[in-house]
Amino acid sequence: MLPYDAVLFDVDGTLLDSAPGILSTLREVFHTMGTDIAGVDLMRYIGPPLRDTFAEYYPDEARIEQATELYRASYAVRGCHICKPYPGAAAMLRRLRAAGLTICTATCKPTQVVTPILEEQGLAPLIDFIAGASMDTSRDTKAGVIRYVLDQPLLQGKRALMVGDRHDDMRGAAACGLDAAAVLYGYGSRAELEPFGPRLYAASCEQLADLLLETPV
Repeated sequence: MLPYDAVLFDVDGTLLDSAPGILSTLREVFHTMGTDIAGVDLMRYIGPPLRDTFAEYYPDEARIEQATELYRASYAVRGCHICKPYPGAAAMLRRLRAAGLTICTATCKPTQVVTPILEEQGLAPLIDFIAGASMDTSRDTKAGVIRYVLDQPLLQGKRALMVGDRHDDMRGAAACGLDAAAVLYGYGSRAELEPFGPRLYAASCEQLADLLLETPV
C-alpha cells in the first residue's frame, strides 16, 4: 500500500517554471511604484504570498494593495503566459493519478489566476482539484490554502502529502500536520528546505513520481 492517498502540489517552481513572467512583472510594478530594487534578488519572492512581498517595501495597506493590483493587472496580460511545465510534469501527474492518488494544487496564486494558466499549459485535466489563494486576504497564506484543500470532500479520510520547492511550502505543510516532499529542480535550495525535514527530496518530476510510487508503508 502506498503511504499517501493524495498529493498537494505547489505550482510555481514545482509544476511550472514560471520565474520569467513573475520576475518581469515584479520589476514592472516596482518601477511603476518608484521603488529602487537595484541589487535585490527577486527570486526569493517566487512562492510566498504577493502581499507579503510588497509589505517589505510599503508600510501601509493602501500601498500594498496598490502594488498587488498593479501586479495582477499586468500579469494577467503578459506574465501569466511566460511559463512552461517542468520536463516530465504531465507524465508525473498521469502516473500518480493512474496509481489512484488524488491530485490537487495548493498555491498562493489566487484560484482564478492559476486555473487558466494550468489550462493553457495542459495540466488542468490532470488535476482533480485546483486550489489557490483568494483574491482578498481571507485565504492568502500557504497554510490557509492547504487547510482549504484538506476541507474539501474529496480529501476526507485521505493521507495527504504536500510537495513544494520553497520554505513557505514546508512551513505550510508543518502547520497543517502534513508530511512534505521537497523538489530540488525549482527555486529553492536544499539548504533552504533541509531545516524543515522533508520526507523526501526529488531532483526531477520523474524521480518524484518514482519515489512516491515505490515507497510502500
